[in-house]
Amino acid sequence: MYDSIENVVNKAEQSGKKISDLMIEQEIEHSKKSFEEVWNKMAESLDVMKKAVNKSQEGEGVFSPTGLTGGDAVKLKRYRKLKKTLSGDLMLSAVQAAIGTNEVNASMGIVCATPTAGSSGTIPGVIESVTSTLNLTRDQQIRFLFTSAIFGMVTANNAMIAGAVGGCQAEIGSASAMAAAAAVEAAGGTPRQCSEAFAIALSNLLGLVCDPVAGLVEIPCIKRNAIGAGNALISADMALAGIVNKIPADEVIEAMNKVGRQLPRELRETGLGGLADTETAKKMKHEIFKNIKFTII
Repeated sequence: MYDSIENVVNKAEQSGKKISDLMIEQEIEHSKKSFEEVWNKMAESLDVMKKAVNKSQEGEGVFSPTGLTGGDAVKLKRYRKLKKTLSGDLMLSAVQAAIGTNEVNASMGIVCATPTAGSSGTIPGVIESVTSTLNLTRDQQIRFLFTSAIFGMVTANNAMIAGAVGGCQAEIGSASAMAAAAAVEAAGGTPRQCSEAFAIALSNLLGLVCDPVAGLVEIPCIKRNAIGAGNALISADMALAGIVNKIPADEVIEAMNKVGRQLPRELRETGLGGLADTETAKKMKHEIFKNIKFTII
């Protein structure tokens, strides 16, 4: 099992293989399953992502039981039809898919945790955009997920991917970096450029706190997935242009780990600090829970 990004890149460079190939081979070895079984399992994850994206933009959209969030993916869909967007249509296609996926999550729908449910929209958002840009085949989209997976695995094993442990940088930050690396491979970039994209993306989101309003994975989580998707695409383009991060990917992961553990508990998914501690957020929480009685057992 690869214990660092540098080992992944070195192996890919020495073998002449894609990073996605390395992840597939490792999964076959670790799980003792055939190539077809491993491939089909990842294909199922892709299907779950696509179903969530599609569901989010049907009719008026999907809404959470709390009423805090929902319908924004449809608003973006309508806005894009005006052909006067500031960010560009392909960027907003990523944002729409990212927000939509997390709206499905908040509405108690089915999503693929990539790497968590709270950050489940970032990778599907980037896939949506690069598939249009690069005309990716289904097989290439599946490879995208394998590439992102190996970067996520190293991050999880050397730091964290849970907001409760390391803040939102561990969730949206990791997801964005994973997507950036995978986007580079999908665009024909080198393994080293994948690493640079990962490092740039994660560096950009260091210190991002986890402050869910009312303790729910809705505000600001859903919109942060939009930022994660946009950050991934920008970071991938920078890496493909030959820009390097200067601080190696593994050291960025180490920094993220240290920052996350230094964050006070109020900023690690407890719903006690940041945006969750604003007056408006407190009123939202009161309205949601005022008629709910809790019993201590």
